[in-house]
Amino acid sequence: MPDDARAFLVPPGIGHNGGPPLDPGADWRRFCWKKAHARAWKTPPREIALARLARAQALGMTYREYTAILLDRGVHL
Repeated sequence: MPDDARAFLVPPGIGHNGGPPLDPGADWRRFCWKKAHARAWKTPPREIALARLARAQALGMTYREYTAILLDRGVHL
C-alpha cells in the first residue's frame, strides 16, 4: 500500500476539530436524492397501482419488487 493511502487509515489525533467536509457537495446531492426518491415512489393513481399489482402477482413477485424493477429499468416485465 502506498504511503499516501495509509494516511487515510490513520484516525485524527488529539485536538483535531474535524475540519471542513471533504465533499462539500454531499449535502446537496443527498437532498436531491431524497427528493427524487420521494417523487419516484409517490403513490400512483389507483388504476396504475392495481394493474402493477396484478402483473406482479402473475409473475410471482411483490408489488414493491415489480415497481422497483419498473423504476430501475424503465420497462414492463
